[in-house]
Amino acid sequence: MVERPSHLIATILYITSLSHFLLIVQSSPTPDLDALLSFKTASDTSKKLTTWNTSTNPCTWYGVSCINNRVSRLVLENLDLQGSLLPLTSLTHLRVLSLKHNRFTGPVPSLSNFTSLKLLFLSHNAFSGNFPSTVTSLFRLYRLDLSYNHFSGDIPVTVNRLTKLLTLRLQSNQFSGHIPRVSIPSLQDFNVSGNHLSGEIPEPFSGFPESSFRQNPSLCGAPVQKCNDNPPTTTMSSSFPSNEKAHKNGNGGSKISPVGLIAIIVGDVLVLGIACLLLYCYFWRSYSKKFKEGKGSKLFESEKIVYSSSPYPAQAGFERGGMVFFDGEKRFELEDLLRASAEMLGKGGFGTAYKAVLDDGNVVAVKRLKDAQIGGKREFEQHMEVIGRLRHPNIVSLRAYYFAREEKLLIYDFMPNATLFWLLHGNRGPGRTPLDWTTRLKIAAGAARGVAFIHNSCKSLRLTHGNIKSTNILLDKQGNACVSDFGLSIFAVPGCRSNGYHAPEAIALDGRKQSQKSDVYSFGVVLLELLTGKCPSSTVDSNSGSGTIDLPRWVQSVVREEWTAEVFDMELMRYKDIEEEMVGLLQIAMACTTAAPDQRPRMSHVVKMIEELRGIEVSPCHDTLDSVSESPSLSEDACGASQ
Repeated sequence: MVERPSHLIATILYITSLSHFLLIVQSSPTPDLDALLSFKTASDTSKKLTTWNTSTNPCTWYGVSCINNRVSRLVLENLDLQGSLLPLTSLTHLRVLSLKHNRFTGPVPSLSNFTSLKLLFLSHNAFSGNFPSTVTSLFRLYRLDLSYNHFSGDIPVTVNRLTKLLTLRLQSNQFSGHIPRVSIPSLQDFNVSGNHLSGEIPEPFSGFPESSFRQNPSLCGAPVQKCNDNPPTTTMSSSFPSNEKAHKNGNGGSKISPVGLIAIIVGDVLVLGIACLLLYCYFWRSYSKKFKEGKGSKLFESEKIVYSSSPYPAQAGFERGGMVFFDGEKRFELEDLLRASAEMLGKGGFGTAYKAVLDDGNVVAVKRLKDAQIGGKREFEQHMEVIGRLRHPNIVSLRAYYFAREEKLLIYDFMPNATLFWLLHGNRGPGRTPLDWTTRLKIAAGAARGVAFIHNSCKSLRLTHGNIKSTNILLDKQGNACVSDFGLSIFAVPGCRSNGYHAPEAIALDGRKQSQKSDVYSFGVVLLELLTGKCPSSTVDSNSGSGTIDLPRWVQSVVREEWTAEVFDMELMRYKDIEEEMVGLLQIAMACTTAAPDQRPRMSHVVKMIEELRGIEVSPCHDTLDSVSESPSLSEDACGASQ
């Protein structure tokens, strides 16, 4: 009892000393102080940096941001600064450097110390000399803007090392020579207009607009004027026929005429076509015979179903089919489903989904395909047989189905957790729990694995999901993302409007002709939704401030104009040290939403890129179709958009 006060006093003194020590450490000047002061002395002749003084913490100075007491961001624009960047080269923790619209001159010094640099903006200055060679060693660089300076010489082929580059702006300089033949798949913004470049534009850059190459009179090739082929010289023209003749004589035969060659090719094609037709007829006849003798005769029974207050089926007196299960065990009959209490979960492009609680306490999700365009029974069963065998931890498994002339039902495991759409957009306002960055990245990786499994599960059929969107991604009990509603796009009604997720080529067709590349585009839109917090079908045009444009176009317009935090969800701004991962995921999303389908990555490659962002543990391979997993319920459409 006597010692307790002394212990209390000692504890208070310890906490006070510790707090005082932490305060001293926190207020101690950054090791980058001398470099900043040297830069101010040499460059700030107009005395614009008034807050830069030794009486305050450098991390609070204008244009300076710090992480762990080291300068990570330096943005000093339109300040009439001049001189050289040399004093800044010791800022080894710098991630962002923007010195646009100043009066810096001379060559750019070595930037090799900037090993963490991601964004470099030096436009609208008076820098001169060759392309800064040390820039190509900055492997983390996402954006490089050297436009509106006096740089000259060649553009080095070593820019190919900058594999993460999204922006490369070199316009309005004095660069000469050819554009190097490099390939940077992530590049979204490229401009070399207003230089002295010549020769043919390399094929990897031909997809950029004409404005990216203007005021280079000696440039040719797509997208500018066509290159003129050099006519062959007299010597080559006179010698070529004699060489061809010598070649023929040396082989003792004559060349096959074009007509003969065409005849051979057409004959081969006809023979191959007839052989394929015979094989098709033979196997289809055998399959039809087996189907009629076996399973086909058992699926339909002439029974009448009992009217039920449940929402499915809603009509009495139609021909009844049978409940078909994929796991081998018939867990319940149709009557059990009809007696179950039903709660509507939502309505989507293919019909309505319900939560059904059976008499034994089991809960399932039922999708009623009322608005889908379904052909015959045989076509339906064959398709269900394919998608019903797929099992993977990151997809929602189809457990059973019911088919009758008036009613088609799909049975899934029920998952009580919310959809990704709800986690991102639901309950916005006071009291909302934001979706943190780690969870978003984990969802992106899990959903990517699910889609990649669908794509790779049957090489011959090249299966697609066909309806990837945030309302079709749920979380299981462990928080893993699971993809639902896959394989139903074949039942979509032709001519449906786009919901903001569909690829341009899918919209141009009838909506049913999805491909794996269009799946990649839709998944890219989901990634953009994760990053921006914006609904794909309700993005406001940033230029006009009104109307709507699709999310990929909006992101591209913002990125093209300026690197700005406007792209990212404001809820993510509270988290530190995630900038690199956010930009990395943005890079992946923009690659997925490229307009040209053949330029989009495969889903297996998308999985690898996402997992590499934070060293996410790669899930075990589940390539067999007999692996069993917990599967959440299917998710229904929201966001005011239909299929």
